Amino acid sequence: MAMATSMLPLFLSLVSLCIINANGVCSFEEKKIFNVQMLQKKRQLENQGCLLPESRREKGAIVLEMKDTGHCSEKKIDWNRRLEKQLISDDIRVRSMQNRIRKLVSSKNVEASQTQIPLASGINLQTLNYIVTMGLGSMNMTVIIDTGSDLTWIQCEPCMSCYNQQGPMFKPSSSSSYQSVSCNSSTCQSLQISTGNTGACGSNTSTCNYVVNYGDGSYTNGDLGVEQLSFGGVSVSDFVFGCGRNNEGLFGGVSGLMGLGRSYLSLVSQTNATFGGVFSYCLPTTEAGASGSLVMGNESSLFKNVTPITYTRMLPNPQLSNLYILNLTGIDVGGVALLAPSFGSGGVLIDSGTVITRLPSFVYKALKAEFLKQFTGFPSAPGFSILDTCFNLTGYDEVSIPTINMHFEDNAELKVDATGTFYVVKEDASQVCLAIASLSDTYDTVIIGNYQQRNQRVIYDTKQSKVGFAGEQCSFS
Repeated sequence: MAMATSMLPLFLSLVSLCIINANGVCSFEEKKIFNVQMLQKKRQLENQGCLLPESRREKGAIVLEMKDTGHCSEKKIDWNRRLEKQLISDDIRVRSMQNRIRKLVSSKNVEASQTQIPLASGINLQTLNYIVTMGLGSMNMTVIIDTGSDLTWIQCEPCMSCYNQQGPMFKPSSSSSYQSVSCNSSTCQSLQISTGNTGACGSNTSTCNYVVNYGDGSYTNGDLGVEQLSFGGVSVSDFVFGCGRNNEGLFGGVSGLMGLGRSYLSLVSQTNATFGGVFSYCLPTTEAGASGSLVMGNESSLFKNVTPITYTRMLPNPQLSNLYILNLTGIDVGGVALLAPSFGSGGVLIDSGTVITRLPSFVYKALKAEFLKQFTGFPSAPGFSILDTCFNLTGYDEVSIPTINMHFEDNAELKVDATGTFYVVKEDASQVCLAIASLSDTYDTVIIGNYQQRNQRVIYDTKQSKVGFAGEQCSFS
């Protein structure tokens, strides 16, 4: 169904269509409105500087404003090239994560050729990740949040090789509260769990050297330090982080990365006494002015969810204890349940650092077929990178698209927002693609990416080992 007006609220409207089947029974297909025209108008990112407004303390929790990394853009970049780099980088990250998972769960060694990940070029290109600002010592640092990483790190002076960063770098020698971590400490030894690399002693045995290689070919190495962490007027002493002296990759203009994984060195674990091991976020879209929030602490009254929170348990997996693994039990498209023997053997990974959701090939084929069955009457367009289901929506103000809902154990449900359904490749809407892809290998782990988490309040409760979902229109400022 196409609409020639733009009177309906952007991305919000939900309609149900009664379809009479061969038996004369009325079944309902659920659809949402995707506002093409409004998205086109807000597609260009504004250069607003990298630092975000200060975080605030509210009802015992901390609320940090969150934006897409395009907020840190220093210059205007060709849109198509930017999107292509994003998806290439995302594909490299996913392949690397799959290799990492295989090595952890299998006694078999992964071939060297599988682990050699090419370094993606274009440091100043943005990724579809999200940033917040935190205080470290006396300085504010803007960092990418990543639930698939544990160690928080920032670029430090003096730096041997650093990417271009907006704002000053952290200078340990200028901070009276900074301390180095020695290489023979228990903290240094815990690096093996957090980063996959053991802490090493350089020429100066009083420092603990670290190395972290990310899935998209980015990397950081330097030395561990201890500093005072702060946001919203709350301070956490003796926070262990990485002082990056040699960093390269697609980090945009940010200061570094915030590790929200589950290991001993993650920010979640280190602030457990203050926030109880609970955090949540609502990921905004990339449109100018849109912002979401990262909430540290268990204070549901701060959420603006429009649907009830439903929880599912984290699957226990000693080999993947750093990651958030869930049991995906089903998917429906437009209210029609997909038929599949399994939706993710061994559990699925929910990750804020991966962009596009990856499904088993047989599940993706079923989803694609049902989506095409319901989304009819629109001309097709060429595939784009890892996305193979694309349409030409030129000339349409609004289109009605089938809903996509993911079902988890304990009746939890993630209702994919309209903004997380389509990936707009060309600004004139002549190439708009279904924002879900197929896994390349039968044994790969299913990953739920951040694109499908947009406009959702996602709650991580590490104390009770559960993850919650609720719809929340966080993208409207």
